[in-house]
Amino acid sequence: MTQEIFLLICQLGSGLFWIITYILVIKQGFQDKKYGMPMAAICANISWEFIFSFMYPQNDLQKIINLLWFLLDVFILMQFLRYGYKEYKKIIPRKIFYSSFFITLVISFFTILAMMHEFEDMIGMYAAFLQNLMMSGLFIGLLIQRGNLSGQSMGIAVCKMIGTVFAAIGFYMSFRTPLITIISLATLIYDWIYIVLIYRFYVKYAK
Repeated sequence: MTQEIFLLICQLGSGLFWIITYILVIKQGFQDKKYGMPMAAICANISWEFIFSFMYPQNDLQKIINLLWFLLDVFILMQFLRYGYKEYKKIIPRKIFYSSFFITLVISFFTILAMMHEFEDMIGMYAAFLQNLMMSGLFIGLLIQRGNLSGQSMGIAVCKMIGTVFAAIGFYMSFRTPLITIISLATLIYDWIYIVLIYRFYVKYAK
């Protein structure tokens, strides 16, 4: 197997398993009537996907993958706006909740653009890996905050981790930057912790 074919497999694997992850987040969200992805992760994801689908499109295959991610993330964003306030209405007013979301979205968008120019990274790999790491930590935080599996599932956790593995291997074979390698390993550690925590909840509810 040539390196080019191997990288294509990694690209397809990452794209496919993240698509499945997003679909499972949407499915679980509608089922539980809860948002399944934390606000900062949604804002960073949809900003990245908009930028690299419409402003700085990549090769034909990745452009299609990015566009599919973006469309799925629109549904995830809508779920957050629909269900999110119910969890915080006793803490903050409605206006602050929605304005906080808008501010986070704008900051995420311009931060990703700034990182592109700061790192001279026109494919957005540094932003993508950093926000994946952030997402892993936020998923754990959301699980602990709620104290139950609402909006989350083992399928989401496992598919996210597999998608991350494909991306990490593909970028390691292509670039091998120390920063991306460290971020990838840290993300996989957090993803594993997330899987273990979800398993513990399954065991708890099964008793």
